[in-house]
Parts: sequence; C-alpha cells; structure tokens
Amino acid sequence: MGIELTDQEISRLTQEKKVLPGNFRQLLRVKPKRSSSESDLVIVGENSNEFRLILRQNNINPLDFSVILAYKPKNVNQWFRLRRYNGKSHEHGNKLEKERFYDFHIHIATDRYQKLGAREDAYAEPTDRYSSRTGALDCMFQDCGFDIPSDPQGQLF
Repeated sequence: MGIELTDQEISRLTQEKKVLPGNFRQLLRVKPKRSSSESDLVIVGENSNEFRLILRQNNINPLDFSVILAYKPKNVNQWFRLRRYNGKSHEHGNKLEKERFYDFHIHIATDRYQKLGAREDAYAEPTDRYSSRTGALDCMFQDCGFDIPSDPQGQLF
C-alpha cells in the first residue's frame, strides 16, 4: 500500500524547517546520466523527518527540468513527492479541474488527487516565478521551509 497523507500533513511537512548544509551548492551539482543530468541530497528536518531534494535537467532541452521535494516516512521504503517544480517542456492537465496549460508549473501533493488514485502530486499550477532550474530551486527554498546557510565568500566583500 502506498503512502497517503492529508492536506494538513502535507502542509506541515512542506513548511517544516529544513537546514541545508554549508556546502549544499556543491552537493547539488548535477552529474550526467543517460539523457539527463541529476543530483539529490537527503536532509533531516527539525522534527527529524527525512526529506530528499532531487534535481533533474534534460541534456538537450534547457526547459525540461524538475526540482522535487520528497518525504520518506519512518519505517517505509518509499518517497512521497510533496512538491515538484517543472520546466516549460510539456503540456500539463489537471483532471479534476478539467484544465490544461503549457507553462512553467508547480506540482503540489493533494489529498484529492490521492483519493482519485492519481499520483500524489498530479495537481499543478502554472507559474511565472521562475524560468530555469536554478530559479525553480530558489522558489522551492522560499516555499518549503528551507534554511539556507549564508555564503562565507559573500561576506568577504
């Protein structure tokens, strides 16, 4: 049986404080795989919950990317996608809302789509807050309770 979370649990986990390590930029450098480049980083939140930050970038199309925040419940060997920030590389449709769009978009895990039997993060909203994978990552940091360490190099000037 898959993981099922309520909207309240999803919100609580999304907003839980997640402290990034000082070298997070180095740890998140994407590495080439077959048709894309990827990286991931596991982070423990302030309530001892385990999160995974995943970056994917298509090697040919710069607009084909995903920045994903996933959560792994204790004693479960499966990840639950809380948020997914996607590029403008495909059309997205929200089945329940009967809408389609072709834009940068943010997938948000919802109780409604889980009950429908769809992927937990099947619902998405178009956005103009970013236009690159780096911008999507910055949006995720703003939206999802990340505590970003100050850059020691930036303090030199």
